Amino acid sequence: MGNQEREEKIKKFLDMVGQSDNIVFFGGAGVSTESGIPDFRSVDGLYNQQYDYPPETILSHTFYRRNTEEFYRFYRNKMLCLTAQPNMAHRRLAELEAAGKVKAVITQNIDGLHQLAGSRKVLELHGSVHRNYCESCHHLYDAEYMLNSEGVPHCQECGGEIKPDVVLYEEGLNNQTIQEAVFYISHADMLIIGGTSLAVYPAAGLVDYYQGNKLVLVNKTATPRDSQADLVLQESIGELFGRIIL
Repeated sequence: MGNQEREEKIKKFLDMVGQSDNIVFFGGAGVSTESGIPDFRSVDGLYNQQYDYPPETILSHTFYRRNTEEFYRFYRNKMLCLTAQPNMAHRRLAELEAAGKVKAVITQNIDGLHQLAGSRKVLELHGSVHRNYCESCHHLYDAEYMLNSEGVPHCQECGGEIKPDVVLYEEGLNNQTIQEAVFYISHADMLIIGGTSLAVYPAAGLVDYYQGNKLVLVNKTATPRDSQADLVLQESIGELFGRIIL
């Protein structure tokens, strides 16, 4: 694609944002990788040296129950990136919400960066590392407590095991969160999907509830839904959102 064609597509995106006042953003791991949070699906050399199982296995409900200590070794090392800061995509979305244009952010990420940037209506499909609870007495713990614990973290109140409030493989998504996501997507005049390959279901199926004609896909690689989109941009999502002038 030539630079002129690329700029025309970006201008079309900016025009769409300018004309819309009921925008919903649906994001995945690519939004957070630009803040330095690794995408656990991209198996790196360090990962191969340290773990005997693929990430999808470690992050399953079965593995969590059978190999809880090994689960937490991976979880602390790969999932608790507590020094990460919001990037331009997170910040612009918060600004667009404050301006009344973005109505909801729906995310597959569990890092809490949207809230840190100032977004208020955030639907976390897969939970959050910032919420952890004792499975016995339901006392709540923050991410710092989990990071600083050793082995299997235990409750200071009753001694029970603490579980992160994240949706593991084999676990179902929260019904209320799904219903809210369906509501916002089905009422949106513009749906921006960013940083996700749309490969993880049931989350990816939420796109089907959009009824408008401003479906924009922003991802560095192709997705199975590109042919359905009104605009496809293979761009850095942070750089693209940095072009939005409020």
